[in-house]
This record gives sequence, structure tokens and C-alpha cells, in this order.
Amino acid sequence: MFRILIGSIVGGLAQFIFGFIFWGTPLASLAYTVAPDAQSAAVQTALAQNLTATGTGSYYIPWPDSAQGTILHGRGPVALIFFNTHGFPQILTSSLVSGLVISILSMLLIGLALHAIADRVTDFASRAKIVVLAGLATTIYFVLGQPTYNFYMPWGYWIYLAISLIIGFVAGGLVLARWFVPYAAPRVVVTDSTIH
Repeated sequence: MFRILIGSIVGGLAQFIFGFIFWGTPLASLAYTVAPDAQSAAVQTALAQNLTATGTGSYYIPWPDSAQGTILHGRGPVALIFFNTHGFPQILTSSLVSGLVISILSMLLIGLALHAIADRVTDFASRAKIVVLAGLATTIYFVLGQPTYNFYMPWGYWIYLAISLIIGFVAGGLVLARWFVPYAAPRVVVTDSTIH
């Protein structure tokens, strides 16, 4: 079990590094549509004037549960806004630390799952398939489900997010599966033989 704990840290670091490549470098600009500074400032002012009173939260604009909201929703534009009344630095160290902890915990969970089946799934190729399929299954449902069910959301951001999560998860999981999940001792098959 100690190997799984160490492997979770190493796998979590691998996952974290791939996350940084996707989100901490200029590559991240692929996920966003960037408005010019003047438009950004105007939208930021409008947000501050209209949402600060109700505070930090996730806003579905316009809210379609009234007659006027339904008309506005049909007319557009429509937005899901993650709004925070405070300003923040572009990179927050505590957020990076929390992200690394989450990466390590996710690798610990996949490591425990692989450890539970280690005596039945004894080769790396089979373990790799499990890691890849687990990464695909969870990401497709939890990430690509967002623009599927929330049809007004543009797909670009969610596809980029899904790709980054799959690659990070699979990279960390493969490191864990290859070097840190113990392999079962080879089984000795005894056959009944008769000597004449």
C-alpha cells in the first residue's frame, strides 16, 4: 500500500504538470474567446453594477422561469456567469497547491482501484486500458455533459477542458499503473500427470 501512496504523489505530479501545460501556458487561450480591453471593461462595469448587490454566485442570465425571462431567453444573448465580487491575481499559489492535492487524491483513488484488481489484472496493457477507459468515461459524462444538457453553452471551452483532463488523468494513471501498482506473483499451475 505504501507504493500506492508514493505512486499517487508521482502520478498526481504528472497529472498536475499536464494541467499546467494546458492551463498555465499560452495554450490556454484556445479555450476562451477573448474580448478586446474596452469591451471587457464595459462588461466588467455592467457586472459590477448589476450583480454586486446579489453577490458572488453562478448566474443563469436571463433566468427563464418567468414570462419576461422566457422571452429574453428566446431572444438572447444567454449566459452562465461565474461571478465573484472580488478581484484576484492571475495566478493564486493557494489554488495551485489545492489543485495538486486534488490531483494526488484522484490518483490515490485510481491507485486503490488498480490495487484491488491487481491479482486479476496482471499485465500493464490491461491496466492501461482500465486507466484510459476510466478517464474517458468520467470526463465524457462530467465535462462533455455540461454543454450537452446546457445547450446554450458553446462547445469549444468544454472540449478543450475535456482533452486536458483526459490527457492529465491518463498520464498520471499510466505512471501509477506501470511503476507503483504491485504485480501479482506468477501463478503456478499444477496438472495431474500419471507416469507409466
